[in-house]
Amino acid sequence: MRRRHRTLGIGMDLRSALARIPLAGPWLGLRRDLRIRALFDRVYAEHRWRSADSKSGPGSSVEQTAVIRDRLPKLIAELGVKSVLDIPCGDLHWMQHVDFGAARYIGADIVESMIAANRRRFASGQEFRVLDITVDALPLVDLIFCRDCLVHLSNRLVHKALARIVESRSTYLLTTTFPARKRNYNIPTGKWRPLNLCAAPFDLPSPMLVVQEGDSDATYGDKSLGLWRISDLAEHL
Repeated sequence: MRRRHRTLGIGMDLRSALARIPLAGPWLGLRRDLRIRALFDRVYAEHRWRSADSKSGPGSSVEQTAVIRDRLPKLIAELGVKSVLDIPCGDLHWMQHVDFGAARYIGADIVESMIAANRRRFASGQEFRVLDITVDALPLVDLIFCRDCLVHLSNRLVHKALARIVESRSTYLLTTTFPARKRNYNIPTGKWRPLNLCAAPFDLPSPMLVVQEGDSDATYGDKSLGLWRISDLAEHL
C-alpha cells in the first residue's frame, strides 16, 4: 500500500509541476479542447442522439419546438433584437422555420462538418461559424440563443461557457433551464442531465422571463428557456 501511495503522490506532483511550466498549461488545455471537439464530431457523425428528424437529437424535432417557434419571433420583436447568435445551431432542422424578420442571424457550432453542410444548404441570408462556446470569443450580438447545450457539459465547462457569454458583452441570453430542479448533478461532457441555472453551483439570478417549452415527456415538464440580461450575470460567475 505504501508503494501505491508513493506512486500516486509522484503523479500528482508531476501534474502540478507541468502546470507551472509556462507552455504546459495552455498545451494541456488545448489537448482537452481538441478532445471535446472530437467528442461532438463523433456524436454527429455516428448519429448518437437517435432522432429520425435531426442529428441534433429528439429535442430538435418540429413537434418538440412548436412553442419556441411561435414565441421566439415575438420575443425578438418585443426586445428590439437586431442580431442573434444561435449556438449550437446544429443542422437547423427546426430553426430554419423561424422568422427572424430583419434581425441578423449567426449560426455557430463546434462541429465543423455541420457548419460546412449548413453553408452549402443555406447559402443566402445567414452566416455560419465554427465556435466552441467554452473557449472561443463570441460575437457581440443583441441575443445569444443557447438551447440544449449546457445540459450536455460538465459543471466546469458550463462555468466556462457562461464566462465566454459574459465576455462577449452581448445584451441578452436565452438558454435552457429546468426551474423545478433543486439540485444540479455533474456529468462527463457529452452526457445529459436537466440543469437549473439558478441553483448551485451556478446560482444565476432569477431570469427576466421563462418560456416553458411544453415537453412531451412529463418527466421534463419544467423544461424552459430562461431570459437573462447578460450584464447581470458577471457577478455570479
